[in-house]
Amino acid sequence: MKGSYRFYRCCYRIARAGIAVVYRLDISGRENIPEGAVMVCANHSSTIDPVLLAFAFGIDHFLHVVAKKELFRIPVLSVIIKGLGAISVDREVSDVGTVRSMLTHLKSGDKVVIFPEGTRVSKDDAVSAKSGAVKIAERAKVPLLPVFIPRKKPFFRKLTIVIGENYCIEKHEGKLSPEDYNMLADVLMGKIKALDPDMRVSA
Repeated sequence: MKGSYRFYRCCYRIARAGIAVVYRLDISGRENIPEGAVMVCANHSSTIDPVLLAFAFGIDHFLHVVAKKELFRIPVLSVIIKGLGAISVDREVSDVGTVRSMLTHLKSGDKVVIFPEGTRVSKDDAVSAKSGAVKIAERAKVPLLPVFIPRKKPFFRKLTIVIGENYCIEKHEGKLSPEDYNMLADVLMGKIKALDPDMRVSA
């Protein structure tokens, strides 16, 4: 077992009791989690989202979360998230190092988490989805796995996280244009939003 995975499991066990006190987690769709590499894509509204994803997937699924580089400059926190296998990304430039790291993990059979919105968003459609997730998934030839996390997270109430069905980008001839990737990113966000239990009820 990798050292980072041992640290991950240790932190998971320590944090589990605290999360159980604050949130009544209800996880739907765990059976949709594939073995091996997958690009996990979720909406993002809170700093707690990566932690909630870890508990949604369970201790046996080691998630490498893509996190903004600023977090890696904070003393103590930087040591913890590095130990947990987080991947640093510079959101202001095209970060080649981040891409290489994500591809390495995916090609090694690991699970990588990315938030397509690119930042925390308090309501739907506040920002356009970024195309990085679909580009990396296509390049690594791994499926995308949409996950919905409620934007409102009241303490001591049921919090339902929904894991959807994974899917692959359809094979195509020739190189996709930036517009094509943007469209695929919008499709991904559409799949994430469609998992919202409230949307299912209203539909």
